[in-house]
Amino acid sequence: MGDPPACLRQIAERVERRLAALLDHERERWAALDPELAAPLDALAALVMAGGKRLRPAFCHWAFVGAGGDPDDPLVIDAGAAFELLHAFALVHDDVMDGSATRRGARTLHLTFEDRHRLGQWRGEARRFGEGVAILVGDLSFVYADQLLRAAPTEALEVWDELRIELNIGQYLDMVGTAQRAFDRADAERIARYKSGKYTVERPLHLGVALARDRTGLAHHLSGYGLPLGDAFQLRDDVLGAFGDSSLTGKPVGDDLREGKPTPLLAIATERAGRRERTALARVGDPELDEEAIAAIQQVLVATGALDEVEAVIEELAEKAVAALDAAPIASPSRDALADLARFVAWRDR
Repeated sequence: MGDPPACLRQIAERVERRLAALLDHERERWAALDPELAAPLDALAALVMAGGKRLRPAFCHWAFVGAGGDPDDPLVIDAGAAFELLHAFALVHDDVMDGSATRRGARTLHLTFEDRHRLGQWRGEARRFGEGVAILVGDLSFVYADQLLRAAPTEALEVWDELRIELNIGQYLDMVGTAQRAFDRADAERIARYKSGKYTVERPLHLGVALARDRTGLAHHLSGYGLPLGDAFQLRDDVLGAFGDSSLTGKPVGDDLREGKPTPLLAIATERAGRRERTALARVGDPELDEEAIAAIQQVLVATGALDEVEAVIEELAEKAVAALDAAPIASPSRDALADLARFVAWRDR
């Protein structure tokens, strides 16, 4: 993958300063009421500041600038910070739903508070306490995100509402697909688009355009870039979830295979698998999968050609996204930045 492009790093730095200022202020004011309140806010800050890619703020920023917005406008910086807080909300709740043990290389928030309950020998069930605190911390993050967009124009808030609804719809589809072991390719692609693809690329672009009060129809043109790139983003996530290096992804190798996520990668392998290969795939979704079982499933993903096909589709989608920029009425700095982001998203290793 190499280092993130400069067009991503410069946005990330400004957004991180805004996030730090907000979370430091909130910790100070609530810890003054009760020192115990420092713990959930510290946990949220640790997750938010743990080095996420900051892709959503970057897509929002470059669409905003491409639609004529001032790159130094604090509103677009606030919007970028709002995306990171919304993402933190989604991650914390997702980890509770999936029972995940690690996130960004650290113990997940619900397990951290479960440990705290157990070590303190507090009353009640440690698991329920940890999950309850995690849900509340996620909700706090959700509210902070909304606060940051308080000054946004009505058309931007309409985009914000729609993307949040789509995120929840996609998450429900993902949960149902996992529970039903639904490894149908069309279903897996729809889940990927609504759970992650639209929310990561297309909708941040739309929000940036709306923040700039664009009236040229740029949002429609940017969908031609955002939708295929969002699909490529999620396909790369699927590959990393099955084959990624845990030291880079911050999650155990093969964690998505233990969770049984319905991905196009698994759907293609299932379509092509022979009887022996289907025996290996039948263990997908078993939380007790060991390294040997993970390796056997990975071998099926390779042997059936599923991995090669997904890699080819990622390349095709990234090329389609970049080509769509040629038809978009957008200024050169933003066009170049979005092209760089497309290449980074498609071939990242974390």
